[in-house]
Amino acid sequence: MPHFFINSNQVTDNKISISDKDNYIHIARSLRARAGEKLLLIDEKQIQYETTILQITNSEIVSEIDKSYPSKRFLDFDLYLAQSPLRSDAQTLLIEKATELGVTAVYPVLTDNCAVNKSVAEKKVAKWQKIMFEASKQCERAFVPECFEVSTLDNVINNNSFDKIIVFCERIADKTIRDVFKSNPIKKEEKVLVIIGPEGGFSQKEFDYFKEKNFEMLTLGEMILKADTAVVVALGNIIYEYSNFDK
Repeated sequence: MPHFFINSNQVTDNKISISDKDNYIHIARSLRARAGEKLLLIDEKQIQYETTILQITNSEIVSEIDKSYPSKRFLDFDLYLAQSPLRSDAQTLLIEKATELGVTAVYPVLTDNCAVNKSVAEKKVAKWQKIMFEASKQCERAFVPECFEVSTLDNVINNNSFDKIIVFCERIADKTIRDVFKSNPIKKEEKVLVIIGPEGGFSQKEFDYFKEKNFEMLTLGEMILKADTAVVVALGNIIYEYSNFDK
């Protein structure tokens, strides 16, 4: 069932009116939807609506609500990702998969070994946000995560309040996310920042910074992973351990 984001002010009685350009074109022209077909809609309050199209005019789609309920397609803690932007295709895949895995937001951060310079990365933020929007529609997320402007690790850490900060890094770490859950598990509604570096890894200066801040530095195992693969594995491990931890 096609999934689209709407605003609650589009809901009147038992009907939903869709007249905004993007949704209208996608439903009426790209999908060539017809009266009687089903649409899955979700508003900014994370209420999901299973609907049936009643009519499609030249400017509006009217759908009748068959069922409505709070969406469950979100994590019950806030998962933030700070990562060093990769070259185009790898970064596109990374943003898409992070969205599917339920991140609340992504912070593109410039690190010492970053593969993309600042001016190039800054021009990509709007594209990355659009990828997040499309991925959220495809996997029926309750809300669209945010891609923040390009920044530095220091700015992200000092200008936000996180309950836990976890750094995944190769070679120097020997603890796993499971080890962390044994002593300091993620709790419901906590804000967790996951930091993953570039293809070239973090610099010694950055490792020293993490140690100075007493951040958890964790390993993803013996294999050396590409940065985009590391993001998927890291987020997946966190969600798995959280889901299976006896809260």
